[in-house]
Parts: sequence; C-alpha cells; structure tokens
Amino acid sequence: MSVSVIEQAKIQAQVLIPLVKAMQAELGEARTNALVRKTLGNLYRRYGEEFWRAKNENNLGKAVASAFATYARDDALDYDVVERSPDAFGLNVTRCRYAEFYKALGEPELGFLLVCTADFAIADGFGGDVELTRTQTIMQGADHCDFRYRRKSEAD
Repeated sequence: MSVSVIEQAKIQAQVLIPLVKAMQAELGEARTNALVRKTLGNLYRRYGEEFWRAKNENNLGKAVASAFATYARDDALDYDVVERSPDAFGLNVTRCRYAEFYKALGEPELGFLLVCTADFAIADGFGGDVELTRTQTIMQGADHCDFRYRRKSEAD
C-alpha cells in the first residue's frame, strides 16, 4: 500500500522545515524561497505530466479530478467541484489538513512554500495550454482555496 500525499508531506516536513530555515538564515529568505520553488517546481511539474499521461484523453477535467483525488486521499482535503468539462475544472477547497498541519507547527509560511506553490507547477505539467487561477488559500488565512483550471483559448 502506498503512502498518501498528506503522510508524505508530514514526513518530508521533518527534514524540509529545518533545512529551509537553515538556508534562509544563511542565504536569505528571498533567495532560499526562490531556490526551493524552482527545485520543487521541477518535481511537481513532472507529477502534473504523469497525471496528464495517465488520463491520456486530452480531458482537463478528468486529469485535474484525478490529481485532486490523489492529494485528497486519507481525508486530506474537503472540496466542492463547481465546474467540470473537458476544457475546465473548478473547485473550492473548504478544509485542508495540509494547512492544519503546518499551522499546528507554527509554520504556515513554509507550508505555503512547500505545499501550495506546487499547484502552479503541477498545472504547468498538464501542458502549456492549461492555466490555473487561484486567488486565495486556506494556508494564507482564507476560508477556502479557489482553484480554476482552464484550457487557454486561441485568443489568449
């Protein structure tokens, strides 16, 4: 049986939080955070490519639904789907155990850096014609996260 993503995040946090804090002290917060985003972005982009290939139907709604099911496993996310089609997928995350975990550690900023910034890299992995809009996150204090994925039109 594979380990859920929420459990992986908790395990990784034991190493990543002290590592990122040490790097921030040595290199500065801005430089460290940019390095972490770039490095993890490459990894998460590949995850997006894997979700896309697994669906292999050129159906954005199915690919994003599959990705969210994976990240929601073990009751990690509560969310409501507000739109689903081959060219779009919209949802609101109403409860996030990732955010709860990082807030309990007193590290919501690092939670945002290590977890939430992955969302855009994963969307990049779905292909250059996919755009993610997200204006707020629970990790940053909002009451929900608003994810809107859509396929860019020719006019974009």
